[in-house]
Amino acid sequence: MNFRQLDLNLLRVLCAIYRSGSVTEAGRMLSLSQPATSNALARLRTFFDDELFVRSPRGLHPTRKAQRIVPALLTQLQVLEETVVSVEGFEPASSSVRWRLSLSDLGEMMFLPPLAQAMRAESPHSQLSNVSVAARQVSSALDAHDIDLAIGILDPSHGTIASERLFQEHFVAITAGDWRPASGRVGASLSAKQLAAASLAVAAPAATFHGSVDSMLTRLKLNDRIMLRARHYGALPELVTRTDLMAIVPQMYANSLAPRYEVRTWELPEHGPSYDVCMVWHQSATSDMSHSWLRSVVRRLFQRSAVDTTNPQK
Repeated sequence: MNFRQLDLNLLRVLCAIYRSGSVTEAGRMLSLSQPATSNALARLRTFFDDELFVRSPRGLHPTRKAQRIVPALLTQLQVLEETVVSVEGFEPASSSVRWRLSLSDLGEMMFLPPLAQAMRAESPHSQLSNVSVAARQVSSALDAHDIDLAIGILDPSHGTIASERLFQEHFVAITAGDWRPASGRVGASLSAKQLAAASLAVAAPAATFHGSVDSMLTRLKLNDRIMLRARHYGALPELVTRTDLMAIVPQMYANSLAPRYEVRTWELPEHGPSYDVCMVWHQSATSDMSHSWLRSVVRRLFQRSAVDTTNPQK
C-alpha cells in the first residue's frame, strides 16, 4: 500500500458510502454519477485490498477494516474542510481558535474580564491565554507567532508590526478616603509641592509596561519619596486604604476601584504622565478574518475618543 498513489478524492467517496450505506446515495451527496461512484469504490477496494462494504438487508455494511479507518478519516476531513473554509470565512460561534494575548498584570485586570465575557457569548469554543511578555520583547514574540495580539503602552518599531491606538490614558494618585495633603488647599488635584510631601507606593509589572511613573518622579526629584515598590497593581488598593501611602495609577484603574474600596482619586495636572494604549499585531494577520474579528471585539470594548476618559467600554 503506497499512500502517495492514492487519489485523496476517493476518501470522500469512502466516507460518503460509510455515512449513507448506498453507492447511489453517496454519488448524489457528492454530485457524482452512479457509475463514477462505483468505479471509485472499486479503486478503493484495490488500494486497501479489502471489500470495505458488504451488502446487508439495510444496505452496504462496512467491513472491520472500514469500521477502523473511516471514523478517523471523517474527523480529519472535517478538520481539513474547516481549515480551507476558514480562509474565506470565519464563524465566531463555531470557531475553536486558541488566542494568545500579551497583557500586563494591570491589563489582565482591566481587559481580560470584558474580553472573556465577549468570547463566552460570541465564540464559546475559543480559548484565551495571557502570555507574559516584556514590553521590549513584544515585537519579537509577534514575529515568532508566540502571541497573536498585545494590548498596552506599546510603540513597536519593527516594520512587521501593525498598531492601532485604543485610547489615551493618564496617571492619577489614589489614597485612603480620609487622606489629606500635608499643606495647601484640599481640592480635586495635587500640586507638585503636595505630591512631594506624600509617601509613595508604585507598581512595576514587567509585561506591556513602560516607566512613565518613574520618569515623572525622577523629573520632579521625588524618587526618595517612594516608600514601597510592588510587583503588581493588585496590591495597591489594600496598601493605600490600610496606610498613609499614596499610589500613582492609571485613571482607568482608579475608576474601577471606587465600587470596592474607599479610595480617593487625585488629579496630577501638568506633572502627571499620559500615554496611548494600543493593540499591536503582526502584519501578516491583518487580512486574516478570524484575527480581524478579534481586533473588532477589542476595538468595540475598549476604543474610545480623546474626550471620553472615564468609561473604557464607550
